[in-house]
Amino acid sequence: MVAAVEAQCFPNAEAATREEFQDRINHYGYHFWLMFDEDRLIAFVDGLVTDEPDLTDLMYEDAAMHNENGAWQMIFGVNTIPDYRKHGYAGQLLNRAIEDAKRQGRKGLVLTCKDALVHYYAKFGFKDEGITSKSTHGNVQWHQMRLVFENTIM
Repeated sequence: MVAAVEAQCFPNAEAATREEFQDRINHYGYHFWLMFDEDRLIAFVDGLVTDEPDLTDLMYEDAAMHNENGAWQMIFGVNTIPDYRKHGYAGQLLNRAIEDAKRQGRKGLVLTCKDALVHYYAKFGFKDEGITSKSTHGNVQWHQMRLVFENTIM
């Protein structure tokens, strides 16, 4: 299900495969936030946890890099199928991921996005750290964005 939703949300070069999602679910299934309309998956957010402060391409490829006790919640994808966009569903899931990371004692969350979405993630408190040279995922330039929780020393 998640691979089918991601395929509707990202170009082929950026979307994870069914096998990659199976590996991710096996390693960090508790770090998937899902939204359904009856039996249909309409949106999800996912990502691993790590002590590494920056999101790298290798993290997308190697689910075993997950460290449940890590300091940073990485966000790999914020997905909503096209028919359900513009209703705040992705924002609800992202807020839940933020709440869970706080409750779990993380330093914060890190994600990457394209230029057009920088302002969207800023509404949730993420700060743009600029174009990252550490990611060429899908042959695209990505902004790294970070949300640091108050009272956290980096």
